[in-house]
Amino acid sequence: MERLKSRYVDVLKSLNTLDEILKGSFSIIVRDAAIQRFQYTFEALWKFLKQYLQEKEGKICNSPKSVFREIFSIGFLTEEETVKCLKMTDDRNDTVHTYKEEVAKAIYGRISDYFALMKPLAEKFKTKI
Repeated sequence: MERLKSRYVDVLKSLNTLDEILKGSFSIIVRDAAIQRFQYTFEALWKFLKQYLQEKEGKICNSPKSVFREIFSIGFLTEEETVKCLKMTDDRNDTVHTYKEEVAKAIYGRISDYFALMKPLAEKFKTKI
């Protein structure tokens, strides 16, 4: 249970840092920092959800996509949100290619939407841990 709480705190902290960078004026450095913060926020979120599923629901999921599908199946995401989470997972995986300008621009252009998806999802668990 303590590990779950720790992971939840990590999610909240990472969401705050992502929110902070998204409020900044655009520059290439801000874009790259936002992509990095998106990466670790995504990682913190899916790993928290994985832990939640294991501890609270008795379900084992070993990949981000399986975690989001399972979170949908227990009612924390709508079908539309789940589709967005799966796309977000693909974008997270593509962040290794942000040395390509067009990839960096595309991912950066969706990070605000991903933040708007991740924050309310995380908040649904506030009273669950």
